[in-house]
Amino acid sequence: MGLIEDAKRGVITEEMRIVAAAEGVTEDFVRRGVAEGHIVIPVSPYRKVKICGIGEGLRTKVNASIGTSSDIVNVDMEVEKARQAELAGADTLMELSTGGDFAEIRRRVVEATTLSVGSVPLYQAFIEAARKHGAVVDMEEDDLFRITAEQAKLGTNFMAIHTGINYETMKRLQNQGRHGGLVSRGGAFMTAWMLHNEKENPLYAEFDYLVEILKEHEVTLSFGNGMRAGAVHDATDRAQIQELLINAELADKAHAAGVQAIIEGPGHIPIDEIETNVVLQKRVTNRKPFYMLGPLVTDIAPGYDDRVAAIGAALSSSHGADFICYVTPAEHLALPTPEEVYEGVISSRIAAHVGDMIKLKKRDADLEMGHARRDLDWERQFAVAINPERARAIRNERMPADADACTMCGDYCALKIVGRHFNF
Repeated sequence: MGLIEDAKRGVITEEMRIVAAAEGVTEDFVRRGVAEGHIVIPVSPYRKVKICGIGEGLRTKVNASIGTSSDIVNVDMEVEKARQAELAGADTLMELSTGGDFAEIRRRVVEATTLSVGSVPLYQAFIEAARKHGAVVDMEEDDLFRITAEQAKLGTNFMAIHTGINYETMKRLQNQGRHGGLVSRGGAFMTAWMLHNEKENPLYAEFDYLVEILKEHEVTLSFGNGMRAGAVHDATDRAQIQELLINAELADKAHAAGVQAIIEGPGHIPIDEIETNVVLQKRVTNRKPFYMLGPLVTDIAPGYDDRVAAIGAALSSSHGADFICYVTPAEHLALPTPEEVYEGVISSRIAAHVGDMIKLKKRDADLEMGHARRDLDWERQFAVAINPERARAIRNERMPADADACTMCGDYCALKIVGRHFNF
């Protein structure tokens, strides 16, 4: 029995108990969420993972994506990125390598982390086809399914799979056009393959077979967003919505078959369209967990896109998004370093917390920080901080003469001045 079948039969599993305790909700709340498809708990029969619940009524989770490229294949660096992502507090990890020995890279990354690890099997299938035959369009359909099973056996326990790209989706893209083009690697690979071979997307055409594989290996299916916007002027266009509608129907089918399902969301969205995207996704998918990719709310800040995405992520979370894919400062520029992975996770964790302050009314930590600052209790401030080490390091570098104050105000600390005359 999988988690969905157990939940529907009224069985509360150990995974559900762990999520309930971590989130401060009842065990039956989690069970009902899993049974109804509103909550997923990625698990793996091949390795022990840190249990993490994603979905309605739970804290917004953060994913960190790592992986080699065709230009930089440094497995030790990717392993260090995995460690830095977990150290920074990421809830999940995606290993998205496009260069090197795929199996070896994934094996080492999986061994280096306790987090659930995701992947995009389609990348490996197309890139191996290019290596073997000279072109991605020569990919053989069976390889998509073979590689999905192989990656699952390595302990990859959630996968982004591009099922929603079909002839109807492509028509919407062709008829409307794009200002920023097609920026999803998976979307580009599959679209090129379909056009060249004049065939339907195998992941859509053979969806039942795909579900059988995922169920056998207990993989959570994250429906890939191959038509996501790569520029804010393309946000919420027809191709994106067409893909969402197809994925929504397939997600219901997957859930009915006992496969946990997540829906991925668009990448570049102006602020005034974020709520619309979240509400629309939740409505048409019967409230499946929403995995928001970023989103980036402006296109003019390369080098600072972790901050740009944090703005979008905070709003997305506040409106009901359940899962955020981080963005690093290197986005659109280069393969990120371990340090940039760490910074990206911290930025997204801050954004997720800001959203949860609205969505879940979780403000206890902020109240505690307010009290600690009022009382000039520095140790308490560091304990509550999202990154205590950085806060402590900055203060220690510029320690004031008066240890109660800071060098911003020094002798004229407002709290000390008023504190002599007023008792809060």
